[in-house]
Amino acid sequence: MTANREKIIVRTSVIGILANIALASFKALVGLLSNSIAIILDAVNNLTDALSSVVTIIGTKLAGKPADKRHPFGHGRAEYLSALVIAIIIIYAGLTALIESIKKIISPSQPDYTTSALLIVGSAVVVKILLGLFVKATGKKVNSDSLVASGQDALMDSIISASTLVAAAVFLIFHISLEAYLGVIISLAIIKSGVETLRETLSKILGERVDAKIAHAIKRTVSSVDSEIRGVFDLVLNNYGPDKHIGSVHIEVPDTWTADKIDQVTRKISDAVYKSHSIIMAAVGIYSVNTKQNSAAEIRSKVSKIVHEHKDILQMHGFFVDEVEKLMRFDLVVSFDSPNMKVMYEHVVNDVKEAFPDYDVQVQFDFDISD
Repeated sequence: MTANREKIIVRTSVIGILANIALASFKALVGLLSNSIAIILDAVNNLTDALSSVVTIIGTKLAGKPADKRHPFGHGRAEYLSALVIAIIIIYAGLTALIESIKKIISPSQPDYTTSALLIVGSAVVVKILLGLFVKATGKKVNSDSLVASGQDALMDSIISASTLVAAAVFLIFHISLEAYLGVIISLAIIKSGVETLRETLSKILGERVDAKIAHAIKRTVSSVDSEIRGVFDLVLNNYGPDKHIGSVHIEVPDTWTADKIDQVTRKISDAVYKSHSIIMAAVGIYSVNTKQNSAAEIRSKVSKIVHEHKDILQMHGFFVDEVEKLMRFDLVVSFDSPNMKVMYEHVVNDVKEAFPDYDVQVQFDFDISD
């Protein structure tokens, strides 16, 4: 699957390179002959697209390298770095175009359009739309951020090319040149596209929240392994590239389970998650649930009521009480919307301690990392 994905990305990128070089050549010729800064900038934009596709191929090849001693989780994040480079290229092209357009506003020149030139630009619009739709759809299919970014950029280019036709029509009909001003608009559109790509890529590199649908699906898979699993919590997925995740999770199980039982179930969970979601579970943690002491449920209910009186506490889990040793432990998930998460945590813990002064209350601070 990985090898096939790499071939698809490379093949799609090569198509993009060839198409953009051809479009850039035609547009550059048309722009020079018609003295149109907008069309010349459009040609330069096509060249940056071709360069972006080259970067995509390089990034895909690097990401496809097998894991080694220095990089035991593989090289999949190289794809995010390639998307980062593409974003920088797009922003640079936009800034360069903006400078040239401003120069043309200061020192304007009259364009000289021909029918053949306009036909070439019109054909380029159609080609760019088809190329953009194809590349973006392929990128989504193989989960390639670089291809999706390139496809989106190609669709933006089609709008840019169409706008040069509008400017030409305005000049031919009203004899008003909008070339330089259109160049500014084109430049800003290019910069905006680059900034959006940069922001999305940096977000993935920094680490994003687990998609809610994926989180719920994984938790359903974990729960289905054994009917005695009381709850699934603390799902963490570390992203090492597109479709390359290593995770961990906690489950609540009866305190009567033996080490052998726990070992069997956690292995089954790892196998089930990998088969269903292609995700490696590096660890499956255990929370024990009281089954032997009748008053444990009552104590849990009282603690839960105290905890959930605070709206910034999203969840309490992993609750266990030892009435003989007078020990109570559980985890608190504090909302990121809380004005001060640490203060809220300490406030709730103190409330529980006041309600149960005879108990050693041990509370783990938890983040809202997944749905």
